[in-house]
Amino acid sequence: MTETIAPDETSGHPAPSTDASGTEAVLDRYVRFWNADTEAEQRSLAAETFADRVEYHAEIGVLTGTQALMDFRDQFLDHMGTASLQLRARPRFHHDRARIQWEIVTGEPDGDSAGSSFATGTDVLVLDGNGRIASVTTFLDRAPEGFDPAAHH
Repeated sequence: MTETIAPDETSGHPAPSTDASGTEAVLDRYVRFWNADTEAEQRSLAAETFADRVEYHAEIGVLTGTQALMDFRDQFLDHMGTASLQLRARPRFHHDRARIQWEIVTGEPDGDSAGSSFATGTDVLVLDGNGRIASVTTFLDRAPEGFDPAAHH
């Protein structure tokens, strides 16, 4: 598919595109960042994907910078073990925004299952003028069992 959205001349932001060289490529790197096997791979993906001072807004708090995102992921994996972020639907785009719906699956897949669903959510990403992710706002659509949002304020 090579659908392209016309530039928004009022915002000055690049026109989002659903071709492999545009916004979909950034979103692919975003998912790969969360699923990276090594710190080196994650650091490389972060450099290509995120603006220098990316902000991540979630119920657990606000994180700033790629190192904070990497630390957050490492803490999650230390607590949960194996986990992966998977898309639940085709990403949606307009102007300098993208929306992805995701699921976190924990545990090792075996021959009969793909692991256990931990949580589902939606991320709204804002792209900067260079096509990198400047901010992420994440919403839990189905919170993990026992999650208390008040405990994170």
